[in-house]
Amino acid sequence: MALQQEIIQALGVKPQIDPAQEIRVSVDFLKTYLKKYPFIKSLVLGISGGQDSTLTGKLCQTAISELREETGDESYQFIAVRLPFGVQADEQDCQDAITFIQPDRVLTVNIKGAVLASEQALREAGIELSDFIRGNEKARERMKAQYSIAGMTKGVVVGTDHGAEAVTGFFTKYGDGGTDINPIFRLNKRQGKALLKTLGCPEHLYQKAPTADLEDDRPSLPDEAALGVTYEQIDDYLEGKTLDEGTSKIIEGWYLKTEHKRRTPITVFDDFWK
Repeated sequence: MALQQEIIQALGVKPQIDPAQEIRVSVDFLKTYLKKYPFIKSLVLGISGGQDSTLTGKLCQTAISELREETGDESYQFIAVRLPFGVQADEQDCQDAITFIQPDRVLTVNIKGAVLASEQALREAGIELSDFIRGNEKARERMKAQYSIAGMTKGVVVGTDHGAEAVTGFFTKYGDGGTDINPIFRLNKRQGKALLKTLGCPEHLYQKAPTADLEDDRPSLPDEAALGVTYEQIDDYLEGKTLDEGTSKIIEGWYLKTEHKRRTPITVFDDFWK
């Protein structure tokens, strides 16, 4: 099997979707999981103001609202968490996303103090963080806060990983990649946009240039600039279309060198790395 087909199969991306049907798949997936484990009462998700967390948040709130209505259990809740590092440049987008999602509860945890304290502790130990590694520190601090909230609310942490992110490994290991359940895994970027459009999301929230926004030296650096390929190209690849050899090699290169990110910790029984 060609590598492209292996990747598509591993990530479960379809060449075409029915957005309404995929919305139902994700919502029912979350509901089924919560009903299977009745001790779980909350879904916890960080809201950044971008496409992925806006979509995932809306799906979470829909699932929780339906569960409350179907079971009569009012203890179910969706908790949207704002996790700025100081003042976020696109804060208005975050507020617009929250207005669209209408979460049961909104918490704000400013991670700047915690990240700076960690950086100072490492400096005192003789480790000076680069700007890039400080970005990973931010992502992991955000996830730590979400797990603390989930632990105190009988919750699970929801992730936003999807096909176009997974194929490139464009996430921080044990940061935004360290979650409990990922309801939009299998979709590529343009398919996520289609779901948001179907859900009636404000267009500017899914048309904005995607950015991890982790680096201080390069604020709001577009994902596509960091990756060297566009999401249109990644989406085409994941839908089985033929791309020029150079573009395919970039995508496949990202996939191969980030394989460790898509796996649990390596043991003696693993052979993918040999």
